[in-house]
Amino acid sequence: MRFVTFTVKKQNRVGLMAPGDLIIDLAEVNRRYLKGGSPSYLTTMQAFIEGGAKAIGAAKRAARYVGVQSPEGLKRLGSVGAIVQLGRAKIISPIPWPRKNVILLGVNYKEHVEEGARARSLELKYPEAPVFFTKPATSIIGHLGKVVHHRATEKLDYEIELAVIIGKKGRDIPKEKVYDYIFGYTICLDMTARDLQRRHGQWFKGKSLDTLCPLGPWIVHKSALPNPQALRLICRVNGEVMQDDNTSNMIFDIPTTIESLSSGMTLEPGEIISTGTPSGVGFARVPPFFLKPGDKVEGEIEGIGVLQVEIAAP
Repeated sequence: MRFVTFTVKKQNRVGLMAPGDLIIDLAEVNRRYLKGGSPSYLTTMQAFIEGGAKAIGAAKRAARYVGVQSPEGLKRLGSVGAIVQLGRAKIISPIPWPRKNVILLGVNYKEHVEEGARARSLELKYPEAPVFFTKPATSIIGHLGKVVHHRATEKLDYEIELAVIIGKKGRDIPKEKVYDYIFGYTICLDMTARDLQRRHGQWFKGKSLDTLCPLGPWIVHKSALPNPQALRLICRVNGEVMQDDNTSNMIFDIPTTIESLSSGMTLEPGEIISTGTPSGVGFARVPPFFLKPGDKVEGEIEGIGVLQVEIAAP
C-alpha cells in the first residue's frame, strides 16, 4: 500500500495509490460509498497514521471497492472526485507539516565516511554510535517541488536517503520490537549547503534552509517492504547517476538506530527518521560538483518509487 497526500481545490487529501496510476480519495470513497461517514483519521496523513488498524482497514475496504468497479464505475467515481488520475493531481509531501523536526543520521554508510575524510583530508574515523541531527518543518517540500538555491550558499549538494515513518508511540524500544513501531517508508533528499555546514561547525544550519528536505512521493506501508535493509538507492542529477548503493550497507541498521534514538526519548506517530546517505555526494567528487538552478535531482529507492525535484533560483 502506497499512501499519498495530494491537493484538490487547495485542500489536502489522503489517498491510496491503485493500479492504473489512480489515487483513491479515502475520505471521499468512505463517505459516499462505504457508509463510513467522515472519520477524523481520514482527514490528514498524521491522523491516518495515528488511526492505526482502523485507518488501514478503511483503506483496504476502499481499495476493494474501487478494485471491482467496471470502466463505467470508475468513470463515475472520477466524476465525483472519489478517484483521481495521478497525472492530474498535485502531489505534496506525505506529511506536509510534521509535529516535530525531521530526524536524520549522518555518516551512516562506510564509503560515505571514507569519501568525506578523503575530500577534507581528515583522519578516517567511523562513528561509534548513530550521529543525529534535525531539519525543521519549514524545510519540507514534496514530489516535483522546487528546491531554492538560496543566496546564503554557493555549495548546494544532494543526498539520497531511506526515511522511516514511526507508526506508534514508544520509548526505550528494543531492537527486536522496532518494526512493531514503524508505519512505513518514504524517500528523503537531504539537500545540504556544504559551505554553511562547514562555516557553522555543526549541521543544523546548512541542512535546514527552506525547501532543503524533499520527501515523497508517498509512504509505502511496511507490509509492502518486508526487508527495508535490502533496497537499492539511486540518486541522479540531470539523468546522470551520482549515487548507487544498497541499504544493506548502513553502518547502523534501522533497529539499531531506533533503539538508540528512543533510549530515554519518546518517539510518536508521524515522526520521520532519515537513515543517512551513501557515497557519491557532490562535495567529495573530483572535482567537486554542486547543484545550480535548473538542475533536476531524482532520488529512487527500490520498492518505493522516484522523488524528483528541480533546483530553482533564489
